[in-house]
Amino acid sequence: MSAFDRYLWNGGAALLAALWIAPLLYAVWTAFHPSAYEAHFTLTAPLTLENFVKAWNAAPFARYFLNTFILVTGITAAQFVLCSLAAYGFARFSFPGRDLLFSLVLLQLLVMPDILIVENYKIIHAMNAVDTLQAIALPYIASGFGVFLIRQAFMTVPRELDDAARIEGSGPLAILWRVYVPLAKPTYLAYGLVSVSYHWNNFLWPLIVTNSVETRPVTVGLSVFATTDSGTEWAVINAATLMTSAPLLLAFLLFQRQFVQSFMRAGIK
Repeated sequence: MSAFDRYLWNGGAALLAALWIAPLLYAVWTAFHPSAYEAHFTLTAPLTLENFVKAWNAAPFARYFLNTFILVTGITAAQFVLCSLAAYGFARFSFPGRDLLFSLVLLQLLVMPDILIVENYKIIHAMNAVDTLQAIALPYIASGFGVFLIRQAFMTVPRELDDAARIEGSGPLAILWRVYVPLAKPTYLAYGLVSVSYHWNNFLWPLIVTNSVETRPVTVGLSVFATTDSGTEWAVINAATLMTSAPLLLAFLLFQRQFVQSFMRAGIK
């Protein structure tokens, strides 16, 4: 690559980075400054936390955060259990139709969740579970991507460890818990971050199946707040947006190295 090509490449990357970060910088600016400075970028503008206080008091964000925490924790825990059992079966057991069943699991990766919204709603309505946290979680408690990713990690575990565990008297579930799960911790961490970020930001399905404050997650609550409670006061809206996105940003900053390394290890084998 010539020097000109390198400069052109770096310049393009810097431009894309600037375009990506510009909305975030605007949100941070307006959130920490009075409303009068929403469109006036004065370096001497006074800093304030009033927008965060106003946003927190204007809507039941405490309830929204609690709903989201329960929802995300429940979905992630269920996915860890179900995906681990399925991945363990596909990785270490031979049974008729294993490859076909695994191919069907992978086909789930080609199906967008939005395509199944109507059918999922019919099932949830038939179960009389509309406007509950269970209604939001049920379509996501199993994941084809989770099965694939964890299976790839389990495939790298030497079979000699299975034999050693069996000699000590461990059964299949004990081997899974004592051998495979500890060795796949980086993969669990990466998948957990992906799952938490997706379900924390999931909007369309929770919007359809929730009708009350008691069940709304932060995404739906923020949408309702932005359209009805605060009008066009962008400083308050951006303060609320930063509050709802801060946990994800903090989690990614803390675990970004493990996140990248685990996906590098999870190549197709």
